[in-house]
Amino acid sequence: MSERTVLRAADYPRMPWKNGGGSTEEVTRDAGEGLDGFGWRLSIADIGESGGFSRFDGYQRVISVLQGAGMHLSVDEVRSRALLPFDAFAFKGASVVSCTLIDGPIRDFNLIYAPDRYSARVQWQEAGGRLFTSAQTLLIFSADEQVRVELGNTAHEQLGRYDCLQLNGNGELLDVAITGRSCVIELNAI
Repeated sequence: MSERTVLRAADYPRMPWKNGGGSTEEVTRDAGEGLDGFGWRLSIADIGESGGFSRFDGYQRVISVLQGAGMHLSVDEVRSRALLPFDAFAFKGASVVSCTLIDGPIRDFNLIYAPDRYSARVQWQEAGGRLFTSAQTLLIFSADEQVRVELGNTAHEQLGRYDCLQLNGNGELLDVAITGRSCVIELNAI
């Protein structure tokens, strides 16, 4: 039986960036404290001006814009496509990365994970939908004011904006129905 937890946006702790340039709201993680020891970590960051990103050697990153016009990233001196809201983009944590904001501040959403310990899949659901997953850890992050998540015929949860449903220890195929814009993250230990 999996363990189900609803994480509320109002309760997310704020942590400083590794490079000291700002702060992040930490949604959840698998282990560790501060900026060390985790296998995966989910967070939200406010970016007020163009500039450099923190390095996370040994990790993979997947980033999406939540609010604002968007940004371009320069990853090891290669410019990305325009990253617009709800468009995931992956890069190595060891890369030298800087962002150029398109039109003012943004809020972004980040998954950072150790690819030697976890496989990860990130997908945005525009208006919801149904999926089947056997991921050991399932995270459903709400980007709408109200998102309803149904887990088969046994349970449902209501999420507010930026709330997250976390299922740990899943060992079976789950039927998941989602109403509203959300990000679905599937993580499996390697």
